[in-house]
Amino acid sequence: MGYRMRISLICVGKLKERYLTAAVEEYIKRLGPYCKTDIIELPDEKTPDNAGPAQAEAIKIREGERILRVIKPGSYSIALAIEGSMLSSPEFAEKVGMLGVNGISHINFIIGGSLGLSKEVLNRADYKLSFSQMTFPHQLIRVFLLEQIYRAFRILNNQPYHK
Repeated sequence: MGYRMRISLICVGKLKERYLTAAVEEYIKRLGPYCKTDIIELPDEKTPDNAGPAQAEAIKIREGERILRVIKPGSYSIALAIEGSMLSSPEFAEKVGMLGVNGISHINFIIGGSLGLSKEVLNRADYKLSFSQMTFPHQLIRVFLLEQIYRAFRILNNQPYHK
């Protein structure tokens, strides 16, 4: 790819664990030759342990409003959602590559908070991606996602990647 694509991770909540921030920093450094990567951390809502469905929905809506405010016009948004499509690493690389071929220069990856994403965010997303039917901590998904983005660029550039 002759131009540098921009990748934004829009994340609800802050990374607190040092080992996770170190992994995120390492992948952002590795992605440097391939794309401009930035992380937009948005505040999460405090969720009471005994939150009922209505309270949980209200929290997702408030977090979703913050997400929708930072999505740049003209960018392509991929929401990480358990009900999304599951792709192999080569299929994910092909998806990212085809977006570039089709003139998309800015991709947002949206990672919700502990309760997931609001309907409004899921409806706004251009694509929904699932890593698994399993539930993972949203902080850990950030590392998984960056690793897969890095792997995608290695695949697209026909470069080896240690398995």
